[in-house]
Amino acid sequence: MTTFEFYRFRFHFRALDQVHFPAGKSANVVRGAFGTVLRDAVPPEVYARLFEPGRTLGAAPSGLADWPRPFVFRVAHLDGLTVPVGDSFYLDAHVFDLHQPTLVHFRAALSRLAEKGLGPGRGRAELERTEQLDVAGAAQAVWETSGAPIVACLDPEPGAVERVTVRFQTPTELKSAGGLAERPEFPILFGRLRDRISTLRSLYGAGALEIDFKGLGERAARVEMCRSNLAWEKVKRKSGRTGQVHPIGGFTGEAEYAGPLAEFLPWLRAARWVGVGRQTVWGKGDMRVL
Repeated sequence: MTTFEFYRFRFHFRALDQVHFPAGKSANVVRGAFGTVLRDAVPPEVYARLFEPGRTLGAAPSGLADWPRPFVFRVAHLDGLTVPVGDSFYLDAHVFDLHQPTLVHFRAALSRLAEKGLGPGRGRAELERTEQLDVAGAAQAVWETSGAPIVACLDPEPGAVERVTVRFQTPTELKSAGGLAERPEFPILFGRLRDRISTLRSLYGAGALEIDFKGLGERAARVEMCRSNLAWEKVKRKSGRTGQVHPIGGFTGEAEYAGPLAEFLPWLRAARWVGVGRQTVWGKGDMRVL
């Protein structure tokens, strides 16, 4: 059986001040500040492994210039939300590092982040509890030690699958031929997803996937996009450290694919957990099978 393993954590907070998350920028609020507080909250080697793996752990496989970070945040539900004093809110993190304990470090950093304040008004909060979720969303209370990881099976579906509709929940950008793809054509979408899952597993998980990369790519080329309803979102962020402005937008909406899809469906489902495309650590590329 071909598998991909990961952890799914949920961090619950209570607002001590009013906390505001700007529309379309909740991921920027969390991820940008997370890197700053993480440096102070954990040992240098832990910070490097989580936030700057490419600088300290060497070149990544598959010709990548840098290592992907071993986590993604899921905070889109906070977009545009203002949390009154005393109310609760949560954020999710999917963590792919199976070799080192990470929960205690995420908890330390996010607790410090909440104490310093979140959003434009730097509203303070406190970390109340931490949960580990399974695939269905059932929660188990955890604090410093996590339970067993989720095991996602990547083996083909047993029956024929001829059509699949996916929804790009958060802005998504896919690289293709040295630029950005205008549309998520299936060979491009699957290629980016296959390479991301393979790289994460090789670097942080059970090791390299023993799959026919070339054959998968050739068969993916037989799947066509037959319908799409996509819109481009143009969102920018300003780095608090450098002052530079970076685009963090992409397309959202739905796309329907037709062709021999049984062997690709488990990979498409896994995109919900790992993200696909650029800037996934920010929560971009959250894709769901409908």
